[in-house]
Amino acid sequence: MSDQREADRAAAPSPSPYDALLLLSFGGPEGPDEVVPFLENVTRGRGIPRERLKEVGQHYFLFGGVSPINAQNRELLDVLRKDFAEHGLDLPVYWGNRNWAPYLTDTLREMVADGRRRIAVLATSAYASYSGCRQYRENLADALARLSEEGLEPPRVDKLRHYFNHPGFVRPMVDGVLKSLAGLPEEVRPHAHLAFTTHSIPDTAADTSGPVEGHGEGGAYVRQHLDVARVIVEAVREETGVEYPWRLVYQSRSGAPHVPWLEPDICDHLEELHGRGVPGVVMVPIGFVSDHMEVKYDLDTEATAKAAELGLPVARSATVGADPRFAAAVRELLLERAATERGSAVERCALGSLGPSHDVCPVGCCPARAPRPAAAGADSPYA
Repeated sequence: MSDQREADRAAAPSPSPYDALLLLSFGGPEGPDEVVPFLENVTRGRGIPRERLKEVGQHYFLFGGVSPINAQNRELLDVLRKDFAEHGLDLPVYWGNRNWAPYLTDTLREMVADGRRRIAVLATSAYASYSGCRQYRENLADALARLSEEGLEPPRVDKLRHYFNHPGFVRPMVDGVLKSLAGLPEEVRPHAHLAFTTHSIPDTAADTSGPVEGHGEGGAYVRQHLDVARVIVEAVREETGVEYPWRLVYQSRSGAPHVPWLEPDICDHLEELHGRGVPGVVMVPIGFVSDHMEVKYDLDTEATAKAAELGLPVARSATVGADPRFAAAVRELLLERAATERGSAVERCALGSLGPSHDVCPVGCCPARAPRPAAAGADSPYA
């Protein structure tokens, strides 16, 4: 029996040098009284009046003041732990948020108390951009600085690479599109359009997303989304025999009107398609990992209401969420990075034309308007 246990341990995948995985997410309120304080956290430093935050909070109040994101992260945690256990990966999984409980700093403090010294980080954002990558790294640096101020030795944190084109992220979305197409009226289905949606960001942030050498022509943010969309369209064509017309569109704009942001907006796009006589649309939220508030409100509520006003049949395909294939992808990304850190050669899974992303964000990657320390990159003060 002892020999068998030793053999099982030898055959198990090694996460070394990592002794924990941290699921790092955005966070959201879980009751009406939490909505405005949560929005104050999200917008801290921007000088937005509390009354304006109450107006923005109406989106949350429509759903009882509860964002679905925390429940979705709890589900993902369960699926990740189950997948790890089934594959012999003995690694604890923690969860921390940028803007609401469980707060990132509290979770890192707990991890240090548990003796964790080398932490792999999975951010619930798949693409390169300031808000989707570097801001997470800045928040990590802030939390590590806080631990240091408290007299604790900060652990080393390594952010796993962008997974926008990993098969475990893309293939569940393909299945979601096929299911949504099948749900459209039969007479509409052959001539429907696909509207791939993601979060709008300022044009300047899009242009400077990704490594410095990748800037220009939309930068990494737009290129990555377009590449994923092409992969999904081709996979759907192989399954259905139809190459559906498509476009990458945007949603959830939150900036000042005079600042150019990525367009067109999903609602404007629906109006355009209706004006051209398109009989139906599948909205495909490729920019989002789960069905959080910006999916539930901006697509399921606002865009769906616009389509109903137009008399345009629409369906919204599923995000990846806690799909077991995504959990398997996280395990693969973790083991890939662990092997790389040990100096071993690894095969990196990636669909499309762009190839696998970098492990370590280079200096100048996805710059902020005002430079701030960021962990888990080549310019990290916590190497």
